Amino acid sequence: MNKCYSVFIIDDDASVRYGLSRLLLAADYDVKAFACLGDFIDELDSEMLGCIILDLRMPDMTEERFAELKARNASLPIIVVTADDNSESKRKAQNMKAIGFFRKPIDGTALIDMIEWALMSNYKENNYKNNIDE
Repeated sequence: MNKCYSVFIIDDDASVRYGLSRLLLAADYDVKAFACLGDFIDELDSEMLGCIILDLRMPDMTEERFAELKARNASLPIIVVTADDNSESKRKAQNMKAIGFFRKPIDGTALIDMIEWALMSNYKENNYKNNIDE
């Protein structure tokens, strides 16, 4: 399952991107890391499958950018990571319909479990849609 889908890491902190990439590559995931949401959106297409690990606190993390992300590919589940474990961050995560919320530093095992759940859910949803279309 791991190589069928990509895990997209979007975080402006290079050390977080590096650490998460190493963790997920060691767990045999296809990983693509981006320093900002805009860079990811530039490469995004509606056919991409996988899930997103998204930092809430980045310079270009605006509601407009997030709306653009969802408009271009609404099916990618989002797992939020943040250094801020407060009500505003949780509200933002809920508003973006994130399926997971992790406070940095992140428990690697818990994150991998959440990614597996996200990918399985995404796989079942896309497979169901494909069966309906046939």
